[in-house]
Amino acid sequence: QVQLVESGGGLVQAGGSLRLSCAASGRTFNNYVMGWYRQAPGKERQFVAHIRMDDGITYYADSVKGRFTISRDNAKNTVYLQMNSLKPEDTAVYYCAAKSDRGSSWYGLNAYWGQGTQVTVSS
Repeated sequence: QVQLVESGGGLVQAGGSLRLSCAASGRTFNNYVMGWYRQAPGKERQFVAHIRMDDGITYYADSVKGRFTISRDNAKNTVYLQMNSLKPEDTAVYYCAAKSDRGSSWYGLNAYWGQGTQVTVSS
């Protein structure tokens, strides 16, 4: 049974930093793509960043490029999201996700989601 558990959320002032972690369990994730999404109140869930666990290739949403960094530790089956220069508009529930196929949907049969962790950025 695949489980993704996020941690590291909290309240921070604008300009501050937070580091989110996503610990995955239930199988080997070396060939997976793992990513972060976020959902603000009243808005749709949006992509933030993803990383390919086999070669470390990353991809970011334009809104976070240059401020957020996604990284991985394959030995720990863990993905991180370092968030710097946080803005109030970054306030959202942040979700970790994993999918087994690079070309498949994040909402498909072989995709998994965590429960989310709240990030609140005060102005």
